[in-house]
Amino acid sequence: MYALWGKAALDRGVAALVLVLAAPVFALLALAVLLALGRPILFRQRRAGRHGAPFTLIKFRSMREGPAPDAARLGCFGLWLRASGLDELPQMINVLRGEMSLVGPRPLPCDYTPLFSAPEAERLRVKPGLFGLAQARGRNALPWARRLACDVEYVRQVPEFTTDIKLAMACTALLLRGHGAPMPGHAT
Repeated sequence: MYALWGKAALDRGVAALVLVLAAPVFALLALAVLLALGRPILFRQRRAGRHGAPFTLIKFRSMREGPAPDAARLGCFGLWLRASGLDELPQMINVLRGEMSLVGPRPLPCDYTPLFSAPEAERLRVKPGLFGLAQARGRNALPWARRLACDVEYVRQVPEFTTDIKLAMACTALLLRGHGAPMPGHAT
């Protein structure tokens, strides 16, 4: 197993590199969100981090403001942004801050934490990640119970460097194909 400090150093190094190299992409996406949806450009939400500690997750906004249901506020631009995974790029800031890892269970809103069964709560033993086992196995195409089971499986297997690299590559391949993004009848 690669040590937690090694994983954290790798996470922060990769996040810093991506933030620098992808700065033009960030600027273009910010402009696209501004033109398509207006302000604010970024979506912020409290999510449960390691041991359930709350942090503010940052994403590009993909839905229009208003009282309508999520699916109605998610237009063509928002669907494309989510399917591409580009809405998640600002989370590199969360990784750089040490609130997230590149690989780990996806962070869920803090309101979900009390609803976890004892095994499901094990997902909180590690930092949440940008990529995870549930995403590699199908993203939103998986039912919630299966996603949570995948998160627990990842935590219990004592992640290794090669495992994390394989998961990141598998998730990237799914993103490039747009597989498992928004499901019919659902906003996410």
